[in-house]
Amino acid sequence: MRDLLGVPPGERLGLDAYREDFRGRDFAVAGCDSWKLERRQHFREPGDASWNAFARGDWEGALRLIEAQRAELRALSRLAARHRCRLLRIRVVEQRLTPYLQWELHLLRVRAQCGELIRVISPQHIAAYERDGAVPELVTLNDDTVYEILYDEEGVLEGAVRYLGARTRDRIVARVEELYVLGEDIGTFFDREVAHLMPPTGV
Repeated sequence: MRDLLGVPPGERLGLDAYREDFRGRDFAVAGCDSWKLERRQHFREPGDASWNAFARGDWEGALRLIEAQRAELRALSRLAARHRCRLLRIRVVEQRLTPYLQWELHLLRVRAQCGELIRVISPQHIAAYERDGAVPELVTLNDDTVYEILYDEEGVLEGAVRYLGARTRDRIVARVEELYVLGEDIGTFFDREVAHLMPPTGV
């Protein structure tokens, strides 16, 4: 899938520049869905209160803080709906679940309940795209923007490469949408694979 990002060249943005650029483009073009593809099985999110609770071993506190985000997440979905924009996400999930992913799947379940459209796929679904390495973490925004999200070795967000152009965006969306069709709804996946698990240990 990385070959689709090659033309035109992307521009690397540091963390602050990426956040500023994203905010400036968010829902600027009505009627354009936003897609997200997540591949990595471990991240670190020190800016997230729920992740911080999880990281220090307070699982119940982490879940309470996820629940506390419902109003904010519903507001985001309502804002997207006013712009006729759907928020769609594909989450690649490997078995056995990493502690991080167990935490994130609780968050994704709540996000879906608040209006996001989220499906889970296995690594087998993307095997054809990974002959030369893992697929990148991707976000599309509006009708002409793709971000390849960048993380350091520990999984902490450090910025993005921004690709501009409707053709690049459309090619990426076409591939990601193919994967989305193959995926399982986050709700049914969660009920079967996650709900019964004991609290994770470690980060």
